[in-house]
Amino acid sequence: MAIRDDLEVRLRQARKDRDERTKNLINGLKNKVLVALKSGSGVEDGDALWLDVIAKYSKQVKKAIPEFEKAGERGKDALEEAHFELEYCQQFLPSTLDEAGTEQLVRSLVAEHGISGPPQMGKLMGLLMKGHKDQLDGGLARQVAQRVLAE
Repeated sequence: MAIRDDLEVRLRQARKDRDERTKNLINGLKNKVLVALKSGSGVEDGDALWLDVIAKYSKQVKKAIPEFEKAGERGKDALEEAHFELEYCQQFLPSTLDEAGTEQLVRSLVAEHGISGPPQMGKLMGLLMKGHKDQLDGGLARQVAQRVLAE
């Protein structure tokens, strides 16, 4: 089932269940897709667009979580909402490698391409993102790459 169709079914169910959080999230994602379609960039409605929108939104939510945590008690509700939204969006995104898998990939690329030392960080990140972008969390990949190159 296409992502758009799946979300429509979930939206109807959320309306029946009076689940405001799910309704708001799905409607927000639909709005972002609509904006992308009307932007004039030539994108077409399909799973690729939906995945791109969901991935970008997830990234925004991940970046906001530390700010909500810093707010303490005042940010408690926003933090809870952010975790809900992130977990909901993760259902649609391809799974990424964990730290051990990322480290294994980084070490294999370092050995394969003869990369050594922190000055070649850009080359390593380029190789990682070029061939494995969908499999990696960019922030985690950077941390692991820095650690491996520092050895």
